[in-house]
Amino acid sequence: MRIRLHGTPAETTAALTALAHVLTIHHTSRPYPDRPPSTRHRIYLDATPRKDSRP
Repeated sequence: MRIRLHGTPAETTAALTALAHVLTIHHTSRPYPDRPPSTRHRIYLDATPRKDSRP
């Protein structure tokens, strides 16, 4: 699946760390900054559910 994280660098880093516990991250894009004056950026992930996290 393709996931877009959008937020501050700290928020996207925290979300990526949390998602890595339940997803296998295959690819992470570079950060794409929003237009100024925004301090947010976007990161795109290619991921699949981890086999050990399924019920």
